[in-house]
Amino acid sequence: MTSREGMLDGKVALITGASSGIGAAAARVFAAEGAVVVLLARRERQLKELEAELLAAGHRATAVVADVTRPEEVGRAVDAAVRIHGRLDAAFNNAGYGVERTPLHLMDDAVFDAIMDVNVRGVWNCLRKEIPAMLASGGGTIVNTSSVGGLVATPVAAPYVTAKHAVIGLTKAAAAEYGTQGIRVNAIAPGTTRTELVEAWFEANPGIEEQLHTASIQPRTALPEEVARAAAWLCSEQSSFVTGAVVPVDGGFTAL
Repeated sequence: MTSREGMLDGKVALITGASSGIGAAAARVFAAEGAVVVLLARRERQLKELEAELLAAGHRATAVVADVTRPEEVGRAVDAAVRIHGRLDAAFNNAGYGVERTPLHLMDDAVFDAIMDVNVRGVWNCLRKEIPAMLASGGGTIVNTSSVGGLVATPVAAPYVTAKHAVIGLTKAAAAEYGTQGIRVNAIAPGTTRTELVEAWFEANPGIEEQLHTASIQPRTALPEEVARAAAWLCSEQSSFVTGAVVPVDGGFTAL
């Protein structure tokens, strides 16, 4: 009896924001699908624990503590992937940052700057370091995490909505620029997902989860693994004719 062939078998994949939530779920999903995973995040303890978990399960994983807002640190992670594993085939630029809901005219400039720095400049830094590595080995696939907030406006979250719209713009620009050089670039737009941060938000705002359910075709909150599987598919050859796309993973929220 032969083992199941994963859709990412043999690929070297970098995952940012890998210490929790969708990023940690992606690390597990990508590894289960056969990828060698390079895990990037700021929180060392959680990242090292995830690395140890994956190694104990027989997967190949390398953890690099780094901040996506610092291009030299992103470069160090990409260099580690190439140095240790020989190349970089795929990247899931998932690191992101949100904030409590505040009306636009009351939002502090520092909050706007922090959200743009992580969500936009973070993706920018990753693209600028990942693309040269992929060009050197003949191509690759990149998936950026946007949000349903990058497709429609959500109330009292102007900086986040702005940033996630910008991620989609970056995705389309990169796809158009490097498509003839073997690099595909897509984005996912998750809806409400049961991450640690979202769970804390639900706890602090009783009834908000049920209220959100009424706005989707599938009246429930996504599991991080469901979002991660969409990213894995986009990083695989199963999506070989998909580039410059934005894939909602939102239970139908943006369809209504």
